[in-house]
Amino acid sequence: MPFTIDSARGIFPNTLAADVVPATIARFNQLSAEDQLALIWFAYLEMGKAITIAAPGAASMQFAEPTLNQIRQMSFIQQAQVMCDLANRADTPISRTYAIWSANIKLGFWYQLGQWMDQGSVAPIPEGYQLSANAAAVLQAIRGLDSGQQITVLRNSVVDMGFDPNKLGGEKRVSEPVVVPKEISQRTKVTIEGVR
Repeated sequence: MPFTIDSARGIFPNTLAADVVPATIARFNQLSAEDQLALIWFAYLEMGKAITIAAPGAASMQFAEPTLNQIRQMSFIQQAQVMCDLANRADTPISRTYAIWSANIKLGFWYQLGQWMDQGSVAPIPEGYQLSANAAAVLQAIRGLDSGQQITVLRNSVVDMGFDPNKLGGEKRVSEPVVVPKEISQRTKVTIEGVR
């Protein structure tokens, strides 16, 4: 018998632990695309600290390497546009390529981008950028999960990004698409206490 949230509740009727992962994913999906990208950035900055390291093996990442190298050669504005296109589910060549990867490759793709953003070779979130209150609450919820739950939430957060032509009509469109400003310094800044 496959395990579901309902079957888990039947086994452990006095706990709400089975609800935390789908609830956190649902909260992530309700964020604007800008908040989703910022949350992914902050989550990857915390990898190995409050959030479990999620780098997949190098063998599976060979499929993403050409795309990652292409992005690394772009200007910061172009890199930011690619990330926005992925979050917006825009129909672009990179978004189509991304859509065919496995969930683990997508997770590794964002992990690599996060490392490069931290090193300054890919467009980082601007200095002093702070998450919105909603995104900060989701990040705090992720911090509170166990390591397996953290990986599940992060994987599910990035798995539906990109553009899959096979899902036309069934694809959930982004209600507040991200628009890349002409200057990276013009990215949204919302002050929230407790987030750097």
